[in-house]
Amino acid sequence: MSDAAQPSAAEVRAAAEAVKAALDRHLAAVERRAGADDPAVYAAFDELAAAAERYDELLYDTYDEVTPFEIPGNDALPAYAGPEEPSALSVLIRRDYTVAEPQRLLHQAQRIAALDPDAADDATGNAPDAAALVGSSAYAALGVLFGEYEPDEIASRHKEFGLEEGDSTLWVAAVDEPAEPGEWLAAPFDQADPQRVVCRFDVSTVFDEEELDDGDDDLLEPADGRR
Repeated sequence: MSDAAQPSAAEVRAAAEAVKAALDRHLAAVERRAGADDPAVYAAFDELAAAAERYDELLYDTYDEVTPFEIPGNDALPAYAGPEEPSALSVLIRRDYTVAEPQRLLHQAQRIAALDPDAADDATGNAPDAAALVGSSAYAALGVLFGEYEPDEIASRHKEFGLEEGDSTLWVAAVDEPAEPGEWLAAPFDQADPQRVVCRFDVSTVFDEEELDDGDDDLLEPADGRR
């Protein structure tokens, strides 16, 4: 960064004062919170996080120093804005995998196809050579595998199928009323609203790495522990 574009010492000081004021407002909101999901606490937390991030950036640009805070990224959920007493739920799940051992995947699919030829037919749409095809096509093999087993079983046995786990997330979201059969099948994730998420569970090796890097340092994390 050029000297002309560098923040001034006064800007850094002002940012530090903004953090202090945001800390006071956050504490005041917590002290008078109305329930576990008080929107005022969420708002004060977001304000504090933004102020701390701004101060951290200016401090680094001006003095090449950092704070001990870990600022949540934009993937943090916003304040809950759904019904207080949800009567219906949607559970949204994403699990990522890498095909780590293609031959193992193909072997498992071939075994399934040999035991249940209909599974291979459904996956390939090409009945005469379907059983042979799943032994050479990862595309067809994945269709057979996910057509035969429930996602939770694949998650618990992924290594057996030649897969390696990546990141995963599960959102439990409140909805106003149960959907009609087939209502959202054409676009199942279009109506996912982060403000309706009751709870969220993320799994990623990045969290383990952060814990190893940070040790026992105090961190500025989301008030409800969501990542």
